Amino acid sequence: MTDGFEVPGATATGPLPAVVTRVTALADRLGVPHAQVFDTSRLSAASGVPDSVVKALLAGRPAGEPDLQARFLRRLDLLRRTRLKPNGRKYTQQEIADGAGMSRQQAGALINGDRRPTMEHCDAIQRFFRVHAGFLTADDPDALATALQHVEQELLQQLADREGAGPAAQVGADRARTEREGAPLAGEAAAGAPPAAGHDPLERLLLDHGVRGIAWRAAQLPTDEHRDKVAEWLDMLLESVKRPES
Repeated sequence: MTDGFEVPGATATGPLPAVVTRVTALADRLGVPHAQVFDTSRLSAASGVPDSVVKALLAGRPAGEPDLQARFLRRLDLLRRTRLKPNGRKYTQQEIADGAGMSRQQAGALINGDRRPTMEHCDAIQRFFRVHAGFLTADDPDALATALQHVEQELLQQLADREGAGPAAQVGADRARTEREGAPLAGEAAAGAPPAAGHDPLERLLLDHGVRGIAWRAAQLPTDEHRDKVAEWLDMLLESVKRPES
């Protein structure tokens, strides 16, 4: 069996830093304590990343990176401890084997670390425990980023609820505000925003064109790559629209 760490110098890469920045900004806007949104115990349970590693990654420190088998074993153990049967007991090896479509011997070898998992094994076990694809295999920074993206979506929903009953209602409210010169945006006072006379020109543009609903939806996408794709679609749409000559 592996000792668990093959890249001692690994550090947070990929989407994690950007997600941390977005979650921090949303928490500040909503007045939610950082200790609440970055609860390391909660993030550890959601991602399968050890609490100590979560703390290190959030602080931007190198935390090492377990190899595939060590990662699989650690997160499978977490699933067995936290995703319990309705009676509060752990799933047995036989129940996992039956649910994942493998023999009891295969399940036992995987659980005990006597056999390296294949992607098919991981997919089957993830479906059995009803966790997202990649839960058992993602690198620690990516797994933590995915858990934080769920926190981000919760905060975005809170923001939408505070500023309106959702995107459709928000667009209607935005249009109403543009008819009232100097009317502050919902939640600005709580967020410490400047008065209406000092509105950011971009904010005024968003209000005037009623596109905050689009931005709200884009913000809920799980990765920057998804948001880039939305921007590409919008660029193509803009190119296809013939603007009237002035």
